[in-house]
Amino acid sequence: MEFLIVLAALAFLMLVAYRGYSVILFAPVAALGAVLLTDPSLVAPMFTGLFMDKMVGFLKNYFPVFLLGAIFGKVIELSGFSKAIVAATIRLFGASRAILSIVIVCALLTYGGVSLFVVVFAVYPFAAELFRQSDIPKRLIPGTIALGAFTFTMDALPGTPQIQNIIPTTFFGTNTWAAPWLGTIGGIFILAVGLAYLDWRRRVAARNGEGYGEASTLVNEPAAFAGGKLAHPAIAILPLVLVGVSNKLFTDWIPRYYGDTHAFDPAVIGNAAPVVQQVSSVTAIWAVEGALLVGILTVLAFAWKPVMTTFSEGTKTAIGGALLAAMNTASEYGFGAVIAALPGFLVVANALGAIPNPLVNEAVTVTALAGITGSASGGMSIALAAMADTFIANANAAGIPMEVLHRVAAMASGGMDTLPHNGAVITLLAVTGLTHRQAYKDIFAITIIKTLAVMVIIGVFYATGLV
Repeated sequence: MEFLIVLAALAFLMLVAYRGYSVILFAPVAALGAVLLTDPSLVAPMFTGLFMDKMVGFLKNYFPVFLLGAIFGKVIELSGFSKAIVAATIRLFGASRAILSIVIVCALLTYGGVSLFVVVFAVYPFAAELFRQSDIPKRLIPGTIALGAFTFTMDALPGTPQIQNIIPTTFFGTNTWAAPWLGTIGGIFILAVGLAYLDWRRRVAARNGEGYGEASTLVNEPAAFAGGKLAHPAIAILPLVLVGVSNKLFTDWIPRYYGDTHAFDPAVIGNAAPVVQQVSSVTAIWAVEGALLVGILTVLAFAWKPVMTTFSEGTKTAIGGALLAAMNTASEYGFGAVIAALPGFLVVANALGAIPNPLVNEAVTVTALAGITGSASGGMSIALAAMADTFIANANAAGIPMEVLHRVAAMASGGMDTLPHNGAVITLLAVTGLTHRQAYKDIFAITIIKTLAVMVIIGVFYATGLV
């Protein structure tokens, strides 16, 4: 019964998300409904002590990233830089390769260390303009961005700095370059099959006479550029390049400047205790925030006049979008924390441990828990914290290197995590102005491809011994 309660809560949240209801409202309803059916006395303590604690903690850490990411995307749009890059891309690749172009841009940003959420805000103006000029249905944009940002550069390609590739290092004693051959093979599989699928969807739409969409029905469309002559493509792409480079530089510089911790005495009346900040836990966040500020200032430096003409109204829209996206994702984070604390979740975890093959066991466990919690990093953290010792013991007994465990866990975390209630999916759809009904089918197809890729690399390892 406890297991069925967890599944019911998950199914309910996925259903309401797919039907377009706000997860800000229904994530706590689903989570606390499960608590009510498990132990009614824990409803209030779970809500305040766990759901709200995790939700507010997420906002404390990540809302500035959402806000700055949204403003960066908006100034890129208002400056005309998105239109300039799109025009150059069409000249270089042709209008028929719009999907490939957006996937490449997303991949470069995420592999450069830019947060997945920031990529959504930053790339959408380019994607909307490019798809409009190429007359490709707007509903394919979320699937395209998901392929470029949420898959092979997130956790498959060796060396990626995304958190999903970092978490396994602490459990298996590996580094981010673990199992480079398997990761590369998995990444190539995802990219090739994903592009083939999206191109098939584009061709079907073209045969049916479907274009970008009727202007009267479209939501959250980027504003038309009214600044006259477009910037040179090299200048237009400079802010994106600087965001990636600055992110890397700040990531290296911040720990050297501040050390592991930094304390200061607040200037208030009385004997206030010093405020101590654990710098190591926020270095990545500070680095992204600093990089986004560099990007915004670069756009303003090169396009002050066209940006400031509509800056006031444009940023209001961006800030509203950032608030909605951050609250959606934070609510999902709280939901995952509550569900993971229920006895029914332990039943799921224990049942998954009965799978005999070590790598298949790890892959299914991680991707299942990521799907239930709606979070790749959250599901993987829960799975590895509870079962890493078992995975390691089984792998040692079977002669499987720790590097393979690392790569399988990382890639599996980004498999079924993108179910309808996933925070990144909801953010992506909110930013693009589309609904689950319109665009989730393609995101789910990419999810299936990503999940299959894990089984592909497991098969390659057993067939060839490649690591």
